[in-house]
Amino acid sequence: MKISEPGQRRYGDDDTSFITAGGEAGIARLVDDFYDQMESLPDAAGIRAMHPDDLAESRDKLARFLCGWLGGPKLYREKYGPISIPSAHAHLAVGSSERDAWLLCMRKALVSQPWPEDFKDYLLRALSVPAERCRNRD
Repeated sequence: MKISEPGQRRYGDDDTSFITAGGEAGIARLVDDFYDQMESLPDAAGIRAMHPDDLAESRDKLARFLCGWLGGPKLYREKYGPISIPSAHAHLAVGSSERDAWLLCMRKALVSQPWPEDFKDYLLRALSVPAERCRNRD
């Protein structure tokens, strides 16, 4: 489905992105690939160190957040309550290099997803907004 055709829903409209991502299962796969990248990429060592040794809760939180953020069920809110991206990351020293490392992990994780390329491009651009909102230092 070409999202750019007249009459078609665009990524970001209602649950279009959630459905394109494959729902909860597709998002869980992305999150697993994302954290696998974080654990293996030398450029991500700094942000990996900001996480607990056991990434189970981090994986759960990101997957739940992305479900709601992409227009699906508000799973993060159901389990953890409302989220403020800046507040949730205020205890961490997040600068441009940490933001960029996070986006690198996401870009690498997106490569292996069975999604349309225009959706992957859209998603990486869209995720740069919350990634930037995590930044709390220069």
